Amino acid sequence: MFSRDIGLKAVTPPVSSPQRNGMVESFVKTRKRDDMSRMPKPDVTTALQNRDIAFDPYPESPPHGALKYRSPRAFRQQGNCKTEALLDVR
Repeated sequence: MFSRDIGLKAVTPPVSSPQRNGMVESFVKTRKRDDMSRMPKPDVTTALQNRDIAFDPYPESPPHGALKYRSPRAFRQQGNCKTEALLDVR
């Protein structure tokens, strides 16, 4: 389904906009510093497994008031997330 089929106007920011680059670089730098740099990487298989481990804890992170004090995963599972159908987040 295309966005225009449901009445949305697709907006595409420039690929190399400074704002987008800054946000992505900050995210990658934080993940490398906090998680990936401390994990062993003796081979590709181990590195990929560690990457998955590093990015997995978020859905079970400590509860937050905006999520009615549930983890993000529990909040979505109870059907409270209005964007779940759009994002297909699991």
